[in-house]
Amino acid sequence: MAKKMKTNKTAAKRFKVTAKGKIKYWKGGVSHYNTKKTRKRKRQGRKAQYVPENLVDKVKKLIPNMV
Repeated sequence: MAKKMKTNKTAAKRFKVTAKGKIKYWKGGVSHYNTKKTRKRKRQGRKAQYVPENLVDKVKKLIPNMV
């Protein structure tokens, strides 16, 4: 009997799959120690990012049921 693939729960909380199949994530470390960060860095931290092409396969293995 084949074993079911389990979703990595920490990855499932951090990544979202878009309608076009891209994997989206939000950058961490933006909610504290903001006085030393530039405006640009804080602004870019609010936006979601997409997982780079060279890491997509690794992330898809962590979230098999979401893809």
